[in-house]
Amino acid sequence: MKAVNLEKLLPEDIPQGERILWHGRPNWFALFRSAYRADLVAGYFLLLAAWNAVDAAAAGAIASAIAVARALAIASAALALLALLAWAAARTALFVITSRRVVMKIGVALQVFYNLPFTQIESAALRVDSDGSGDVALRLAPGQRIGYLHLWPFARPFRFAAPEPSLRGLAHAQQVGDILGRALVAAANARGDAFTTASESNDAPAAKAHVAAGDAVAA
Repeated sequence: MKAVNLEKLLPEDIPQGERILWHGRPNWFALFRSAYRADLVAGYFLLLAAWNAVDAAAAGAIASAIAVARALAIASAALALLALLAWAAARTALFVITSRRVVMKIGVALQVFYNLPFTQIESAALRVDSDGSGDVALRLAPGQRIGYLHLWPFARPFRFAAPEPSLRGLAHAQQVGDILGRALVAAANARGDAFTTASESNDAPAAKAHVAAGDAVAA
């Protein structure tokens, strides 16, 4: 997989015959919660504050209050730093879905474009949260690989051996999944390839030309 540094991506940069079906940026708050694990970090510091309060209770209410305030101040600083990182990552990222490929522009200090033709995408999996935000992960075909650290935070969590580029922090994940699913099916049909769907969850039915929550569309 070749990474190409570009200064910009314009409609005229898309090869002739391709159509831009969707483009957008991640939602920084969704990225903050999913990729930077803000909920887990906040929960950890709340437990730490409670533990400090109990531990300092023997020294009196004032000492306990100071211990809690110290823990909450550290928590606020940590969450503020993670929020800044999430905002910067979302602000500089760009996702584009065309009729033949997915393009990802990622990177804060050094922006890199990843060009992922549908022929190099083996499957796509959609995850949708309760608020409608979510991620679309792309499993690459055998022989195609991008380093996990090169992609992060736009990589499917914990897939280190075979990293999966992911459109993370999508505000309307289902809509993007539908668009990508239809495009993958159309491209596979045009190539004359068989295209099926396989459910990753027993509760989520598979549907052709549709990437449903918890489903995987495989070429």
